[in-house]
Amino acid sequence: MSDLNTVIEVAGALSAAGGLGYAKVRAPRVFWSLVGLPVARVRFAVTYRSTMDVCGLTVQPSRLRAFMVRSVARRQDVQPVPPRVRRVRGSSTGMRVTLRLPAGLEPADVVAASERLRHAWGVHSVHVMEIKPGFVELRMTGYDVLRRVKMPRRLPRKLRSGRLVVPVALREDGTAFVRDYTKVPHGLTLGANQSGKSMYQRHLITGLAKLPVGLVGIDCKRGVEQRGYASRLSALAVTPDEAADLLEVLVREMEDRFDILSAHGVSDLWDLPTKVRPVPLVVLVDEVAELFLVAAKKDEERRDRMVMHLVRLAQMARAVGIYLEICGQRFGSELGKGATMLRAQLTGRVVHRVNDKQTADMGLGDIAPDAVFAATTIPPDRPGVAVAGDSSGGWSRIRTPEMSAADAVAICHEYVHLTPDVPALARFRPVVRTAPAPASPLVNPRPVTE
Repeated sequence: MSDLNTVIEVAGALSAAGGLGYAKVRAPRVFWSLVGLPVARVRFAVTYRSTMDVCGLTVQPSRLRAFMVRSVARRQDVQPVPPRVRRVRGSSTGMRVTLRLPAGLEPADVVAASERLRHAWGVHSVHVMEIKPGFVELRMTGYDVLRRVKMPRRLPRKLRSGRLVVPVALREDGTAFVRDYTKVPHGLTLGANQSGKSMYQRHLITGLAKLPVGLVGIDCKRGVEQRGYASRLSALAVTPDEAADLLEVLVREMEDRFDILSAHGVSDLWDLPTKVRPVPLVVLVDEVAELFLVAAKKDEERRDRMVMHLVRLAQMARAVGIYLEICGQRFGSELGKGATMLRAQLTGRVVHRVNDKQTADMGLGDIAPDAVFAATTIPPDRPGVAVAGDSSGGWSRIRTPEMSAADAVAICHEYVHLTPDVPALARFRPVVRTAPAPASPLVNPRPVTE
């Protein structure tokens, strides 16, 4: 009987070890919650002071503190002071620690030591975020959250309260990457073929489809990318000629909205009364190079006119609720005059895998030079991974979850009732073709011959 109990105990231990090993590979969230998080919290609590000291994140105590230690505690050795731990929170992806920095330390010191902290506490990554002056938050991830993307179930309250906030991807610190058009009105997305640009656009369009906004598509590849979303689009242009006319109408719409703002004595669309407030518009340009390149000299006038309209929209349209989303493989001065001027107005930048360093420089070099190297090292076997930056100089790695084109089209059909009626864009409203009904399996499609 004792031998049987021994066999059962050994088998149970081996099964548990095998289950944990399987969970570590196939279900990293489960493994982190059951094993990784408790171990990380204990290691953090035990080694915190010594780790901070070794990483150079301690300061000498003040004279008052040193006097109190020597006179009250009767100790001659006064230890350096590390940042004070204010809060420790665990999650399904990692752990967050709020620190109060002592006088003499700044967030940049903690950022410089993030790699050493990662190895000391045995976590996958450590990201440092400044909460307010004197306080930083260490966002630790227990595993590679970008390997299998799973978006958070709920956005933080401050993001949910936004007017035009769309969760698009997952950051490498486990938080959601969102497009907030009230803060970053215009964006540029670059990337090579098969890098994940289309996946990013699908999440962007389906997220916007759920909001009360008008979507304007410009897809000069005969609409192969955006025609499937026609049921939710207020306007669609599929040729350069149509794009030129549509952009001209958008500029006139912008000028009419400025007249409304002037009549009500306000300077922003969101300050208007709800009854007279025009619907926000998001202009989605699929391949911007098709608007710049011309095959004949006679098309140069049309190209110059389109570029001028795009630049005007990028410079002024934010105040009247018209936002730009530009997508392409490259976007540099070689496209022609006006390209650099337009790119400078596109504050939000997302760069997927690129074929050369120059393309990464076009997207990130002028706003976040440190991110250029990160964009050039994205592996080809990870489509959807990108580097996102903005004019603040900050940047982060992100990855969009998989979404099929059929799912994106289905979501657009589901929210077709939110498509606004914009009279100025009525003649560009795409015609929605209903899919043919599937043939009955009882009907033979082939003619019967006798």
